[in-house]
Amino acid sequence: MSKILAEIHQEVQGLHRTGFVDDVTMRTFDMLCLRPVKQFGAAEIRALRERENVSQPVFALYLNVSKKAVQKWERGEAQPNSAAMKLLTLV
Repeated sequence: MSKILAEIHQEVQGLHRTGFVDDVTMRTFDMLCLRPVKQFGAAEIRALRERENVSQPVFALYLNVSKKAVQKWERGEAQPNSAAMKLLTLV
């Protein structure tokens, strides 16, 4: 999310907390501000983990998956499910 959009989102959240923006409008605004889910390949997952300077077991704990899952992703034997892909997008 761009810096400007983040600032606008923060302001709208404040308006929501004070009752000037209703729940439906806030949810719609939240959806517009969400990052799209990127599809990560094996090399990208490994690079992401290495960038964070963590081992496979620690990375697995971050994502609430098994160490075997991370190993399979990095070897290209399996793909993360949609929830794990979203978490990878946020790392």
